[in-house]
Amino acid sequence: MSKGLKVAVIGGGSSYTPELVEGFIRFHQELPIKELWLVDIEAGLHKLSIVGNLAKRMVEQSGLPIDVHLTTDRREAIRDADFISTQMRVGMLEARGRDESIPLKYGVIGQETTGPGGMMKALRTIPVLLDICRDMEELAPNAWLLNFTNPAGMVTEAIHTYTNVRSVGLCNAPIGLTKWLSQTYNTPPAQIYTEFVGLNHLHWVTRVDVNGEDKLPELLNNPAGFTGKNVPQNGWNPDFLRSLGGLPSYYLKYFYMTDEMLAEQQEALLRDGHRAAVVKRVEDELFRLYSDPELNEKPKQLEQRGGAFYSEAAVNLMKSLHNGTNDIQTLNVANRGVIDFLPVEAAIEVNCVVTRNGPLPLPLTRVPAHVKGLIHAVKTYEQLAIRAAVTGDRDLALQAMVHHPLVPNVNTAIPLLNEMLEANKAYLPQFFPQG
Repeated sequence: MSKGLKVAVIGGGSSYTPELVEGFIRFHQELPIKELWLVDIEAGLHKLSIVGNLAKRMVEQSGLPIDVHLTTDRREAIRDADFISTQMRVGMLEARGRDESIPLKYGVIGQETTGPGGMMKALRTIPVLLDICRDMEELAPNAWLLNFTNPAGMVTEAIHTYTNVRSVGLCNAPIGLTKWLSQTYNTPPAQIYTEFVGLNHLHWVTRVDVNGEDKLPELLNNPAGFTGKNVPQNGWNPDFLRSLGGLPSYYLKYFYMTDEMLAEQQEALLRDGHRAAVVKRVEDELFRLYSDPELNEKPKQLEQRGGAFYSEAAVNLMKSLHNGTNDIQTLNVANRGVIDFLPVEAAIEVNCVVTRNGPLPLPLTRVPAHVKGLIHAVKTYEQLAIRAAVTGDRDLALQAMVHHPLVPNVNTAIPLLNEMLEANKAYLPQFFPQG
């Protein structure tokens, strides 16, 4: 191949970037990147400089011909790119802290990707991503956009609905589950097949085949199960888990064990501060490590972040799209009839064959009847919130808030929505027109 690839990472100052760079180095033969552009905003320049210099040291250590560029000029980074990856947080950790703490005052789950907190993140994020997509339509119309920015499913659906950009949403949960199963059964990932049903952060794993053996019944008898670093480790009720018929995403604890999770959040807020404050402490330590001019590899401490392995998923997807490997990955894509009770354009999280022309979702073999209602309810909220994010329509925002299963009633939803919109005013111009 004469010309190497150009990759732009929007949110390049993220603490996750070294993991991404590690993957680019490791798989350079299959993904021959020539230019890596790390982009951030003015407020993120300090972090971009630290992470970018570590990226340059990592590349130098590898001896590979990758040029690393650090910039705040997003359009220059996007121009003629082959892949664009987004890992941004509009409003940074301060906004996440408000997403997590304000709902708790109303006795509602405070979490950054689901419930009212996730809704605010969507309202802040979707317009910015659509703006990036407009740049892509102009400057890199053939590029692939790999979106990791949460709430990943809603962002992906907005991009598919309102732009012509080729985009796929990713989450680290599927690859994390495969790694956990691989360790649990001492089996290489290639010998493991899992089937995901549902939405981003609202999925059930309805098949787990290890070396051709069905391991789902055994796993459903293990209430400890698989969880993530960013969700508390409350165990599942064994009878409930066995009867569910699918391994639930750990985010489903917010729906199935709401009272316990709320109590745990309120206790954690008093003890440690909100999750954003905990993440900030981990990030501060990481950036201290990254600043060491002798460091030229990804430090192990990065795996303490809730998104560990996310960039492995990103590199795998880029590699498969570039080479047309036709392997199976769990991705956020348009429904197109795969889940027959959801709209055609709805973003769902399912297994796909990754071709050079993009992911093709696979038909599902098992969809437990009792999970359909929750999937439908959350998708209804998501579609209302996406439209609210684009239009700034407060009526749509209120309907989205009321129809989220974690919001108990209208009399809670109205003041909660008003307070959260006001707290996010700086990032929600669509809801606060000048004049």
